[in-house]
Amino acid sequence: MIEGLAAREKEARRTAIILACASAIVGSAAPIAISTGGLAGHYLLDADKSLATAPVTAYNIGVALGALPLAFVVRRFGQRNGFIGGTLATAAGGALATYGLFRGDFWLFGLGLLIVGFGGASVQQYRFAAADNAPSTYKGKAISTVLTGGVVMAIIGPQVVIFSRELFAPVMFAGSYVAIIVLAAIGAVILSFLRLHDKQAKPYVESALPARSTFEIFTQPRFMVALLCAIGSYALMSFMMTGAPIAMVGCGFTPDEAALGISWHVMAMFAPSFITGKLISRFGKETIVAVGLLLLVACSVVALSGIALWQFWTALILLGVGWNFGFIGATAMVSETYTDAEKGKVSGLHDFLLFGSVAFGSLMSGTVYNAYGWDMLAWIMFPVIALCLGALGWLWLLSRNGAERPA
Repeated sequence: MIEGLAAREKEARRTAIILACASAIVGSAAPIAISTGGLAGHYLLDADKSLATAPVTAYNIGVALGALPLAFVVRRFGQRNGFIGGTLATAAGGALATYGLFRGDFWLFGLGLLIVGFGGASVQQYRFAAADNAPSTYKGKAISTVLTGGVVMAIIGPQVVIFSRELFAPVMFAGSYVAIIVLAAIGAVILSFLRLHDKQAKPYVESALPARSTFEIFTQPRFMVALLCAIGSYALMSFMMTGAPIAMVGCGFTPDEAALGISWHVMAMFAPSFITGKLISRFGKETIVAVGLLLLVACSVVALSGIALWQFWTALILLGVGWNFGFIGATAMVSETYTDAEKGKVSGLHDFLLFGSVAFGSLMSGTVYNAYGWDMLAWIMFPVIALCLGALGWLWLLSRNGAERPA
């Protein structure tokens, strides 16, 4: 029994490492799109800049729209083939965004980012694949391992922007989107080493229970709270992060300084993943989610304290660490609420709701910033965080009374 568990953990570790490497490469499209999407939109628009962040919103909408089709493709063709298909969509989006920049077409550029996001939906599924192919004792560590790929992503994405944004001058940022095509091709090669291609493969532990309805799964108190905290952590992170580069440039800092700020932010998003799984195992998922939400409060406090470069960067670092704890903890909570037979319907709809909210947050970021400024972005975070903390408190009360149990 012990030897069997060790073998399953070893295979789960191999899978998580491959997915982490793919996340580092293919996932670099995200910081490229986020750090340059608003600036490129600002560059392409005329006098009215209120829609400058719309391309970033298009990216997030693409992630949301891609979640359900990807879940179907994965069920039909297997995880490996589905994920490789995601890299093809990412490359196609990078090519279309490049074409839009050369034509000076704002909407075509936005469509390209939407397709990049559509492919990016597969990257978001890597964490579920790692958890679903791991024994219960290794799920938290598997998720954390996948997200450590973001440490490399934090370096690759912004550095690509810095070294390539003027590659095809005077067409700004075109080189960065050509690079997305190359990164997607490398990612496809890495994913080809996965052993998850057999769509008929049995899970390690097959449940004897029939699959529940989507409504029954989604109305579990634990699932509802976990989804709310995941949405709160991710949407608020997107809301602040999308507006930050425009705010920094608006305060007189250079695009390179803005890109480096995003680099520090993305590094902070993923670097804690080396220990987040261990912290979850020691202190519990709900505690780590609560700590993450409190770090988002600290981010807002720093953002409201001033507009020096160090304050922007510090706020972005706190935003990243807060997202890491909040989102990984919430994802681990979600993984406890469904069985192997139910995972397909859960992961796709979960990410559709999640990234639909993230897309709304990124769209509102530009609108709120242009109307009310950087400070208002920080103030809006407080009531959302309070709602999430209240939900965690409610779940804690249910667990004390014995009314809530994991699936």
